[in-house]
Amino acid sequence: MTQRHLGLPTLRISQLLAATSLVFAGLTGHAQTTAPVQAPSQAQPDYPLGAGDSIRVQVFQNPDLTIETRVSENGSITYPMIGAVDLGGLSIAAAGKKIADALQKGGFIQKPQVNIVLLQIRGNQVAVLGQVNRPGRFPLETANTRLSDMLANAGGATAAGADIAVVAGVRNGQPFRKQIDIPSLFLAEKQQDNIVLQGGDSIYVDRAPMFYIYGEAQHPGSFRIDRSMTVMQALAQGGGPTTRGSEKRLRLHRKAADGSVRQIEPKLTDPVLPNDVIYVKESIF
Repeated sequence: MTQRHLGLPTLRISQLLAATSLVFAGLTGHAQTTAPVQAPSQAQPDYPLGAGDSIRVQVFQNPDLTIETRVSENGSITYPMIGAVDLGGLSIAAAGKKIADALQKGGFIQKPQVNIVLLQIRGNQVAVLGQVNRPGRFPLETANTRLSDMLANAGGATAAGADIAVVAGVRNGQPFRKQIDIPSLFLAEKQQDNIVLQGGDSIYVDRAPMFYIYGEAQHPGSFRIDRSMTVMQALAQGGGPTTRGSEKRLRLHRKAADGSVRQIEPKLTDPVLPNDVIYVKESIF
């Protein structure tokens, strides 16, 4: 049978189908309001909540108790009737149970069904910034993620990166900051520096300290200061003196603590400090 025989144009049939879909959607939506709240976060009940995470707390058949809030820096939220609740480090499932137990113990609701929906993850991520190959925010995949693991996630330090990583965050409710020598992370005697990270931590790798060389040097310019670098090694970085220059006629400009610049005639075995400027003089012969 064709649409001509039915006497209904194509437009009318499409409108009828759309109306039917709306009625079905309305019936489905009504059915959902009479069923227990299903939190999307139930697929990840073991996720540990941390400072900065945004969550929605729902209690079945008690819409007035639905709140959206953020886990504070000390790991707690404020919930109606029961006040401050410490959820930091708890899984989503355990956090829901803790709120339910508090509501029942306080005599507010008998056998409450509490669901927590994770709206935005912030607490269980670590920011890696500065001179790394892939800066960004990375999740803590385990509760025992260490500094070396997170640096590896960020692709390690760049060639211009310093040997020092600064880790900042919060420990026991107090600001935390620690400078860590990156190469020492891989030395057995310094494994204690490979600290366990926590949600909300930030790692910053600064630019490596530089020295400058000019005058009668083969390759004047700025160079990275390697560990325990001497003036002789710095001169080698600059390609050594030209045929007109002399390694015995060097002048070093070094900034003092008061901001003044001192001129020194260094020995080849002297250490090079950040922002030192080495001038290679002409040979007197």
